[in-house]
Amino acid sequence: MSFDYLCGYPDKAAAMQAAARFWNPDKVRFWEQSGVPLMIGRREGYLLYDLDGREVIDVHLNGGTYNLGHRHPELVAALREAVQHVDIGNHHFPSPVRSALAQALLATTGANMRHVAFVSTGSEAIDLAIKSARYATGRRVIVSVRKAYHGHTGLAVATGDARFSQLFHSDRPDEFRAVPFNDVSAMEAALSRGDVAAVIMETIPATYGFPMPQPGYLEAVASLCARHGSLYVADEVQTGLMRTGCFWAIDRHALTPDILVTAKGLGGGLYPVAALVMDARSSGWLEQDGFAHMSTFGGSELGCFVALRVIEMTRRVETRDCIARNIAFFHNGLARIQQRHPQWLTGIRQAGLVIGLEFHAPDGAVRVMHALFERGVWAIFSTLDPRVLQFKPGLLLDQATGEAILDRLEAAVMATDPAMAHAGGRV
Repeated sequence: MSFDYLCGYPDKAAAMQAAARFWNPDKVRFWEQSGVPLMIGRREGYLLYDLDGREVIDVHLNGGTYNLGHRHPELVAALREAVQHVDIGNHHFPSPVRSALAQALLATTGANMRHVAFVSTGSEAIDLAIKSARYATGRRVIVSVRKAYHGHTGLAVATGDARFSQLFHSDRPDEFRAVPFNDVSAMEAALSRGDVAAVIMETIPATYGFPMPQPGYLEAVASLCARHGSLYVADEVQTGLMRTGCFWAIDRHALTPDILVTAKGLGGGLYPVAALVMDARSSGWLEQDGFAHMSTFGGSELGCFVALRVIEMTRRVETRDCIARNIAFFHNGLARIQQRHPQWLTGIRQAGLVIGLEFHAPDGAVRVMHALFERGVWAIFSTLDPRVLQFKPGLLLDQATGEAILDRLEAAVMATDPAMAHAGGRV
């Protein structure tokens, strides 16, 4: 690195000690105890380099933040060009680049969408989606699915699992209801009271381990929302931007949401950008009082320049072709690994390059995560279902790197498969 990334600490050990003391002691302890004492230094493409020099292939991508890779040269160039002329900007005033990004996002969604509101993070976007739904309907109740995760800010955290809301006394059963995923009857019961402002769902719930929506389920939920006067909010923070082979994962289903939320990958890993794409009803507050929600860094002009390039790159024919090849490559490769370890790798949940690998143990994915890290691949277990490994290959991954990932994955599966260990085949 051409700058002092260590910030005056003599080495990684000292930097890690400082992180435990001054930053987040529990998180540092957790990763050390999990056998993943990672402190990222240099990063490039889909490769991370620990401060101790280890090279690791990134198949976590921080929830899709690095869909196009770390520090992609085109995105770096866009940011460098932008900073020669603009800065964050002033959120009170119109901006050409902010308008251009809003127009580009509207072009990726249904004709019913009317306006785009910008914020800084996915959590803030969910907060604003809730406020927009409450404005549009005059109702307060929000329905989400059990084991959901939509962020950690004030309203968003209440839509998620109790693990995240109870600690901060943010669980509000009077205003937030949770129903089982893929259960149409439970959703109908929750909506039938006529007091629900919106249903908020990740199209494929990430932190729950990517359970796939059953055929017709999301369409049924959208139909119920329309029948009972509630809004449908599609959380595409992790699943959007071509991860499933469609621009938005919701495009795979015969429905159009009232609000679509995007973040993470929209900023290309270089600048935080999040947005709500809204129909006329949910964005009505923008006509009545444009100052009703303000976000100082929302729609930062620097971030908008990067996001415009992200959208353009993602929509290229060659990008789509690469994604299609990678989808088929991992589908076939993972199936071969499962055929050799069917009692251990018990399930493959795949929609494009959104993949969950299910193992036959309550902590199976945690074990495989550790074994993978030892072999130079970083993928994370699902927080709310540690049986499932979140496996998210990059959109632009080359074949050689893909083959390396699968080779190392199979080695990690063999190393953790109880049957292999019993047979003396542990590697």
